[in-house]
Amino acid sequence: MATPPPLTAEQRRLALEKAARARRRRAEVKEQLKSGALTLPDLFALAEVDELVGGLKVLGMLESLPGVGKVRARRLLAELGISESRRLRGIGDQQRRRIDEHFGLPC
Repeated sequence: MATPPPLTAEQRRLALEKAARARRRRAEVKEQLKSGALTLPDLFALAEVDELVGGLKVLGMLESLPGVGKVRARRLLAELGISESRRLRGIGDQQRRRIDEHFGLPC
């Protein structure tokens, strides 16, 4: 495995700040899902325009929904044929439709 190129102290600091911003943004979105302030259709629309939200894993999104825990989320992904490593920006139209249908949302 190749080693990444060395970073200057400034480059490393900027990269760490960018990663922290992404984690905070994704945590905010998951909290909004959990509280019901954000719906699945709203989330999918947001993921199309917000790069940080688009990087959220579908598994993490499902686990954040009320009534869906870690086990149920993994079972659901297996039933729907979606990889656990898939991110919101990477799901296709058919996969999104299957998620919508499962939760009784209009397609």
